[in-house]
Amino acid sequence: MKIEDEIQTTRFRSPFHKAAVNLIFTAGWVEDNNREYFKSFGITPQQFNILRILRGQHPGKISVTEIKARMLDKNSDVSRLLSRLISKGFIGKSPCPNDKRAADILITEQGLSVLKKIDQGVDQTDLGLFNLTSTEADQLNFLLDKCRG
Repeated sequence: MKIEDEIQTTRFRSPFHKAAVNLIFTAGWVEDNNREYFKSFGITPQQFNILRILRGQHPGKISVTEIKARMLDKNSDVSRLLSRLISKGFIGKSPCPNDKRAADILITEQGLSVLKKIDQGVDQTDLGLFNLTSTEADQLNFLLDKCRG
């Protein structure tokens, strides 16, 4: 469906304005689809992002500061997200040996297990979200990277 139909307007200041509105609308649409998918696993998209980061470090640990730096949503309350993941048993936290004020975070076997279940459907979810060919997805990635300079 065209952006004009989705937001019921044809008035845009320029093609750049239309592209910006379309990008914001589409980002929200993707976020809503992801939120709905992750809900069935009892986590949020931000919690999934943290688990994905930790899996990339597995079996090693990572600092809270490094997690925050790698987050897709830079405005996330990482401390709150970590607390919720700890309470679910998906991650563990230990004092950093080099800095007693800091903590090291690692993913647990339970966290790896839930990611494995999520992975079974996430590729299909990604494919279902976009009516693009692989070449078109590459082109979109190029254009989005170009927008950020």
